Amino acid sequence: MQQEISTHDAAAVERCHQAYLRIREELAKVIVGQQRVIEEVLIAILARGHALLEGVPGLAKTLLVSSLAQATHLTFKRIQFTPDLMPSDVTGTDVIQEDPKTGERGYKFLPGPIFANMILADEINRTPPKTQAAMLEAMQERQVTAGGRVYRLPDPFFVLATQNPLEQEGTYPLPEAQLDRFLLYIKVDYPSAEEEWEIARRVTSGQQGTIEPLMTGEELVEFQKLVTRIPISDQVLGYAWAIVRASRPGSDESPDFVTRWVAWGAGPRGLLTLVTCAKARAVLHGRYHATIGDVQAVLKPALRHRIAGNYAAQANNLTSDRLIEMLMEAVPPDAKYEKPSPRVLRDRVQA
Repeated sequence: MQQEISTHDAAAVERCHQAYLRIREELAKVIVGQQRVIEEVLIAILARGHALLEGVPGLAKTLLVSSLAQATHLTFKRIQFTPDLMPSDVTGTDVIQEDPKTGERGYKFLPGPIFANMILADEINRTPPKTQAAMLEAMQERQVTAGGRVYRLPDPFFVLATQNPLEQEGTYPLPEAQLDRFLLYIKVDYPSAEEEWEIARRVTSGQQGTIEPLMTGEELVEFQKLVTRIPISDQVLGYAWAIVRASRPGSDESPDFVTRWVAWGAGPRGLLTLVTCAKARAVLHGRYHATIGDVQAVLKPALRHRIAGNYAAQANNLTSDRLIEMLMEAVPPDAKYEKPSPRVLRDRVQA
């Protein structure tokens, strides 16, 4: 029976890999470059998580998300966050409706735009905290509570939010608790010289392609379940565990620079993110097991919003990305990692 399950999963991994290659080809019709961003967004989706995309205006963040929704044949809604947006504008509200036959009045729930498979939360840092908080239950619990009733969101469901790092006036920075709800924090960079040339040539000549749907929601849910079944060795798990443990100032495992420059490190959710996203990346690349290379590939988007430098780090221009690079240099990938025994943990507590 185990052999049958393994054979089925191996075939599913190959299907997912081929779907990934086709989606990349399809998105290339309208998106020039941004292969890393596309991969990281798909990793978040396969890992049943949400992603925050940050980049200056004009880098096709919105176009990328809407094109991905077309390629995956999912219901898609865009929410433009503004300072006057109310929570009910996102989740929906109860309205009084009269029955034309009986004349009786009652409340009826009108679903908001959050009831879709893929949500583009555009410029999420432009809306007040009250409306930002309305997203929390939907993102974490995948449900909406209104009028004392609970309404389940469709499956699959994920939020891809964007924010502009330049303009701070009139914005409401996301608190750490809400940032942590995002599985990955993806930085969208400027295109290369060749890519920017091709962007100008395509757009000004009207050579924009049409996205064809390649994957259904049911197939996507199947691939999400497949990721949970992908095995991970103790060595790979141990490396991710060591990185997360080393990111916490004052712990036995942290290097000196962490205690000196890090205000707080990644929590257990950071470790879960590293492991799950490494497995999702392995599936995208057609492999049946995650490697240390997969962990290293997702370190920055998984931890850059879960590791914060202190004032000394800011004075030395040490960003979260640079601190993560220093962690990669300090934690050897070829060391032997194994599950800590209860005795070792006891000795550390007593010490």
